[in-house]
Amino acid sequence: MTDDEQGLREPAATAGDTRHDASQHGLEGARSDDREAGDPRSAAGTAGEPGSSEPAGSARPAASSGSAGPDEPSGGEASDDGKRSRKKKQGSFWKELPILIGVALALAMVIKAFAVQAFYIPSQSMENTLKVGDRVLVNKIVYHTRDIKRGDVVVFNGLDSWDPEVQYSKPSNPVTKVLHAVGSAFGVVPGEKDYIKRVIGVPGDHVACCDAQGRVTVNGHPLEETGYLYTDPVTHEQNKPSDTKFKITVPAGRLWVMGDHREVSYDSRGHLGDPGGGTIPENRVVGRAFIVVWPVTRIKLLSIPQTFGQPGLALADGALPAVPLAMGFAGALPVTLLRRRRRRGGSLPGGRRRLRRAGPKTS
Repeated sequence: MTDDEQGLREPAATAGDTRHDASQHGLEGARSDDREAGDPRSAAGTAGEPGSSEPAGSARPAASSGSAGPDEPSGGEASDDGKRSRKKKQGSFWKELPILIGVALALAMVIKAFAVQAFYIPSQSMENTLKVGDRVLVNKIVYHTRDIKRGDVVVFNGLDSWDPEVQYSKPSNPVTKVLHAVGSAFGVVPGEKDYIKRVIGVPGDHVACCDAQGRVTVNGHPLEETGYLYTDPVTHEQNKPSDTKFKITVPAGRLWVMGDHREVSYDSRGHLGDPGGGTIPENRVVGRAFIVVWPVTRIKLLSIPQTFGQPGLALADGALPAVPLAMGFAGALPVTLLRRRRRRGGSLPGGRRRLRRAGPKTS
């Protein structure tokens, strides 16, 4: 054996060397500390390793699978902790549930009061557009940004002037009254004071029925209502625009409204003898129904029919403000001419200019 080979081969480690090396290396130091502490598994080193007094083929006693360290809970204790944790979570959920329900109801009432409200359709007066049992959402903000338009489907309060279209027994006990009030607020049950109709005439409109073809006219222009009037599903016959003759000019601040199922709708035509000639106050309108949300098979938007966008009705809208505008121009023209004459120094009949007297000259 050469000297180089001897230099490459490390000498066998003694027990003292092992301790010395362990103090320099963290892992070996841990083993050395275990030996000094009396750990039977590591007192003599690892089997087969240099410096180990344990024979190479010997086996260490394996730790029991059920044993736990001094800081580790046993299996029974861990199971009990898990059960207690689950019970605590379930208890906290039931405690928080009333709070969540209360917050949800409060938010819903705020939205209902100021923005959007659900309504239940109790009658047949708006068929086929709206059927009994439909739920619609009503926009309560839209009329703060624009005027009510012809063709809008509106919900309004008519309790003090119109009889309910559907008669039902009022709740007797306090609990039922509260449940009914909540259901009415969320559109689950009908409200006794709420009515839903289509706007036919707005303030200033001249609404009449009927022309030679039996159509309702607005400002002399007939409405083509075949797209939304009720059609019998069996006979396929469509309602007439109206069996009642009427002629009215809608007063300021009021609306003429009618249902789409004209044969059963109790609308403005049934109140011709009332103050306002059957019209309703604009300030009683709750909002515009813009979508059917229930049942899911009938979800649809409630748009304004095309007949209400015909040019004749739009011209009638512009005629009202045009009158005072024309009077304003007529009154402003003479004033403008007089001011121009004064600037030129004035003139006499025949085109002669008035001579100005010269004032006394100063020295």
